[in-house]
Amino acid sequence: MEVILLKDHDRLGYKYDVVNVKNGYGRNFLIPKGLGIIANAANREKLDAIKAKEQEAELAKVDEYKALAASLEGKTLKIGVKTGTSGKIFGSITNIQIMNALKEQLSLEIDRRKITVDEEIKEMGSYKAELNLHPEVQTSVDFELVAE
Repeated sequence: MEVILLKDHDRLGYKYDVVNVKNGYGRNFLIPKGLGIIANAANREKLDAIKAKEQEAELAKVDEYKALAASLEGKTLKIGVKTGTSGKIFGSITNIQIMNALKEQLSLEIDRRKITVDEEIKEMGSYKAELNLHPEVQTSVDFELVAE
């Protein structure tokens, strides 16, 4: 059964993806919970119209994203971590900690899926995280790990 996802789903896909699932899973779980609809011709046409509206809205936000990227330039986030005696941190830094630091220190709401960290961070120091705000607007933010 083909289903159009109405919300992001961890194991299936992202919003508005057309996925193939077992009949029972689609009929008994996804559709009743409002997570998806049957991918028939009428719903696919509605999906195309909805995607077009959202793309127009995203294009309108490009200037806003550019201003946001300019405001981040030259700023450094400080993220407090617990460390051992050798300077290694307990655990690792993920995009969720960076999202929380952006929210607390700069009052910016950026979705965690738009933040990528190139390397696995396990030691104290300064690093960069990439922010993919829009396909046309990418920027990076510096962050520094400090001992708590």
